[in-house]
Amino acid sequence: MNYELRIKKRKKACPAKPWRSGGYTIIETMIAVSLFIIIIMSGMGALLNANLLHQKSHNLRSIMDNLSFIMEDMSRNLRTGYHFRCLVGNDNLSDVSTPLSCQSGWGVAFEPATGDPSDAADQWIYYVNPAGQIFRSTEGPAAGNFFQITPPEVVIDQLFPFAVLGAEPPASNKQQPFVGIKLVGKIIFKNVITPFALQTSISQRLVDI
Repeated sequence: MNYELRIKKRKKACPAKPWRSGGYTIIETMIAVSLFIIIIMSGMGALLNANLLHQKSHNLRSIMDNLSFIMEDMSRNLRTGYHFRCLVGNDNLSDVSTPLSCQSGWGVAFEPATGDPSDAADQWIYYVNPAGQIFRSTEGPAAGNFFQITPPEVVIDQLFPFAVLGAEPPASNKQQPFVGIKLVGKIIFKNVITPFALQTSISQRLVDI
């Protein structure tokens, strides 16, 4: 009996909309769900975009780390080497045994710390090819001994990055052998071009003055 009285009182309080006894209508629920989906999709788009930017930045950082490691590796090997020859102009790799200084060369050849100047097969050589890639040989200038050490995304624009001073024997110069390297180029990754410039100088560890 009390329950029927409460129902009658509720209908009298809202006679035009007796069905609104509580809860939400279907239209209100659909609007709420639609707004929720729009907000979630907007947030997911921003999240995916941020993740993509982070991945690109991480990959670019990895390439730069590889390039820095290559520069450090060249510096370490050149520092402990001797008998430097700067490759300039029309020099070919058939004769790189004579020491030679230069202000700007496309490559440098030298004897490693345990190398023998009379044996061309143990020379180390670094050079930049016309396409802007750095190649290395640890077994002399013979064909087939060179391999690329820079990542394919890296292009060296400075095709004459090596400078060698004081390479000649002490009788003709009084300067300690000195090598400078300046790498200027760009990284092309996912259609994004990022310029870079790395520079270092190396003094021969073995006294030669």
